[in-house]
Amino acid sequence: MRTADLYVRVSTDEQAEKGYSLRSQKDVLTKYCEQHNIKVREVYVEDHSAKTFNRPQWKKMMIHLRRHKGKIDLLLYTKWDRFSRNATDAYAMIATLKKLGIEPQAVEQPLDMSVPENKMILAVYLTAPEIENDRRGMNTKAGIRQAKKEGRWMGKAPIGYINKVAENGKRYIAFKEPDASIMKWVFERLAEGTYSAEQVLKAMREKGIQCSKNNFYNTIKNPGYCGKIRLPKFGDEDARLVQALHEPLITETLFYDVQDVLDNRRKVYGTPISTPEDLPLRGFLKCPKCPTRMLTGSASKGKRKHVIYYHCTSACGIRYNAKQVNEAFVQELMMYIPRNGYDELFVDVVTDCYNNQNRSVKEERKDFIQEINTLTKRMENGRNLMLNNDIEAVDYRVIKEECNEKISRLEARLSDLNVENSTVIDIKPIAKEAINSLRLLDEFYEKATVEGKRYLVGMLFPEKVTYDGAIYRTPYKNLAMELIYLKNKELQDKKKGQKLNKKSLSHNGWLMGNCNH
Repeated sequence: MRTADLYVRVSTDEQAEKGYSLRSQKDVLTKYCEQHNIKVREVYVEDHSAKTFNRPQWKKMMIHLRRHKGKIDLLLYTKWDRFSRNATDAYAMIATLKKLGIEPQAVEQPLDMSVPENKMILAVYLTAPEIENDRRGMNTKAGIRQAKKEGRWMGKAPIGYINKVAENGKRYIAFKEPDASIMKWVFERLAEGTYSAEQVLKAMREKGIQCSKNNFYNTIKNPGYCGKIRLPKFGDEDARLVQALHEPLITETLFYDVQDVLDNRRKVYGTPISTPEDLPLRGFLKCPKCPTRMLTGSASKGKRKHVIYYHCTSACGIRYNAKQVNEAFVQELMMYIPRNGYDELFVDVVTDCYNNQNRSVKEERKDFIQEINTLTKRMENGRNLMLNNDIEAVDYRVIKEECNEKISRLEARLSDLNVENSTVIDIKPIAKEAINSLRLLDEFYEKATVEGKRYLVGMLFPEKVTYDGAIYRTPYKNLAMELIYLKNKELQDKKKGQKLNKKSLSHNGWLMGNCNH
């Protein structure tokens, strides 16, 4: 009596589409063995695809067959597509089984392998499922690509979004709170260039979104957040971005600002977002002896209690009592409180800056359009050079990709200019509110949370400050800060009736007094 192991396989999609049944295959194989007086030893049930032999039950079966060589004569299954859907792998596996003394056989498609002509029929049985798989894969990829071209998001929603199904059965993605607000906060912090990506990731985790470092970097490079879908290169079609149907979480300009930071096109200081309450200036203070180092902070155990210090990590010896440094900084802030009598003058300055900025929008728009036209012309010239065989096709593709990326960034900024220009606001009430808040700058700072303090310091002193134990120094201040705190000659010029020559003023400058941190 011959002995056989039975192999039953069905994948999830086959079960749903074709109605394959594990039970029916087992019944067919069992009846076949009864009719042909074959003893059944083991039954292996598989629910994986037959594209490869890297299947759990198949690997388990092969280990068992090698350990108990000579115990069985046959390996039975219903059809050859249950055995494999890859002709090359199938021939190799048949050879392996024969070396173990086992004859593989499909009971519903039996073949006598001693007859040479049957090898041709075997090729048909093995190749047909492989062709079916390949065609199905091509159709699926084509469908996904077409859906992306139409702006539909395919696959799992990115962090901050959730997959949903409309009433008509179409799938889409929508905002998922509070994750969406946290992700928007992540992009805004990264674009500021004040915090390193790792510090923002740490803060994101503290806010409730758990994410690996690798996934975090992939996430913040995903154009889906600004309403774009990345379409990969396929055949003669170049890779490009297409407009998505889902609602964008951030603007294109903000997205590209973050990419500039990640690509080191903008300076990032790597200041920690969170820090102990006693060290609000940690990461903002430069060492007076080591210009390239920032002062950190830590506690030192004294005779009776722990004392907290700001100190340098080098051997320069710089070490300051944190309490004294913090108090000195508050005194420094008081020097920037607006002087009495300058309220109206300050409002006029900010209004002038705002109006000048609006007038300069047309000039900026014109510059952007001209640059876009220049890049478009460059691509046309590159194409002509390629057609004349003056440059290789691969060189033209490089030129085209570089120009398309620059054009996308310029178009995003141009779009933002159009939005800003279409919403002209009355700036005077905002300026008056800001000046009133700034009269209490020291109190505002002391009452703020440690995050609020650090946000304010980072905004006022983008190039950090140096403390030498007595005074604070900074090489550069926020432009809005210079105007507000009378540390330059702008207000004096205005007081004398001279025209202000500043073209623009940061929006942050208008809203400083409304910081919610």
